[in-house]
Amino acid sequence: MSTIEKLHRTRAYPTLRVESDPAGDTHWMYMHNDHTQGARPCFRTELMDDMWSFLNSITLRETQRQSGRLRHVVLASSAPHAFNLGGDLQLFSQLIRANDREHLLAYARRCVEGVHHFHTGLGGDVRTIALIQGDALGGGLELALSCHTIVAEEGAEMGLPEVLFGLFPGMGAYSFLCKRVTPQLAERLILEGTIAPAEEWHRMGVVDILVPKGEGEAAVNDVIRRQQRAPHAHLAMNAVRGIGQPVGYDELMGITEVWVDTALALGDKALRTMERIVKAQERRSGTEAAA
Repeated sequence: MSTIEKLHRTRAYPTLRVESDPAGDTHWMYMHNDHTQGARPCFRTELMDDMWSFLNSITLRETQRQSGRLRHVVLASSAPHAFNLGGDLQLFSQLIRANDREHLLAYARRCVEGVHHFHTGLGGDVRTIALIQGDALGGGLELALSCHTIVAEEGAEMGLPEVLFGLFPGMGAYSFLCKRVTPQLAERLILEGTIAPAEEWHRMGVVDILVPKGEGEAAVNDVIRRQQRAPHAHLAMNAVRGIGQPVGYDELMGITEVWVDTALALGDKALRTMERIVKAQERRSGTEAAA
């Protein structure tokens, strides 16, 4: 019986499918539940609404946490060839052309709040796992980087291509990458817009666990089983990580404000490149939905 067959408490949102075990200790979040309707597998506001709504529903207050109870949230995708393609470039283009700093910053702030929530383990009692089985680009990779563990299947493409239209990934990529590789390498990966297979990111130390295609869910299940054998140690490691390797909310917000100001300075050529990428995403999504 597969992991998903064992998890029989299902909740559906317009853009998200959640599979939870009966005890509520493990939650699998599948983004892009609407991909069959041709929706682009990126961080549209509808997806973020559903994701943050669900996460808020399972985040426990300090008084509700039980000593030694370790929980897991797994971030995955329903789209067959995409984990997540990043920020909503269509929205970015519209807001930049309108010089609308207020709404662009509001979008960025919501992204920062999300990655910070994942990074801190939803208050400390959750270990977060990203399961990458398809393309993880830009903001999609940033969200994966915010998780405690990254499991990727061979052949999945990963990268930070924002430099193609004059931007940089501004919702956590630099901060989270610097916890996994040297700052010099993090900067090079960002400025070169590196897109490479998961095998290369594993070699660099960014991907924690690399498995053959089709074996990702089993690998995640194995991680959860092993961590549940020593829940106190993993709960303690969440706290230790916050002390020894912190990525603070203020740090993330400071960087994302630089991102907003950089975005608003982009010229027409950069925006047209952004819009061409959106059209390519729409064609790809439409083709996959039809298939």
